[in-house]
Amino acid sequence: MTTSASSSTGPQDIAVGGDDAVIDRLVEANARYAEAFTDPGMDARPVRQVAVVACMDARLDLHKALGLRLGDCHTIRNAGGVVTDDVIRSLTISQRALGTRSVVLIHHTGCGMETVTEDFRHDLEMEVGQRPSWAVEAFRDVDQDVRQSIQRVRTSPFLLHADDVRGFVFDVRTGRLREIHPAGKEA
Repeated sequence: MTTSASSSTGPQDIAVGGDDAVIDRLVEANARYAEAFTDPGMDARPVRQVAVVACMDARLDLHKALGLRLGDCHTIRNAGGVVTDDVIRSLTISQRALGTRSVVLIHHTGCGMETVTEDFRHDLEMEVGQRPSWAVEAFRDVDQDVRQSIQRVRTSPFLLHADDVRGFVFDVRTGRLREIHPAGKEA
């Protein structure tokens, strides 16, 4: 099976399987990228003072979908885009040390976290002999999970800026964002 990936330097095939390991191909692509790379002279502080928390799903090209460029935002991704303790840790560092003020939360349609259950942890424990210390954070209702994530950010005592927090569901078929309002009343 072969897939193609695009980078800012142009399309490059990244083979999956076959004779070359995918990581070797990624390292080769990086070598080509580095040949033309010039230090953009940017600070670690995001230009737009925004942090985006989103699902790790490979179908989400956040920079293109949001009209962002390198240096515009901090991007924090995990399975489901849920606000976990580690996301709060990253947001706290983003705000307190690097000046972000706004938080955008993005879940998406067709998320795999809607099909996983907490039984996943039990199955792992049975397989490896140790129960994971982390929660799966699976959900059945993507809109409700966005609301929960908004609430977790807004009520965190560690964040300096919890007033400009908005949540969305990205439609993987249309590329459109649908805003989710905390009270459940869609505009």
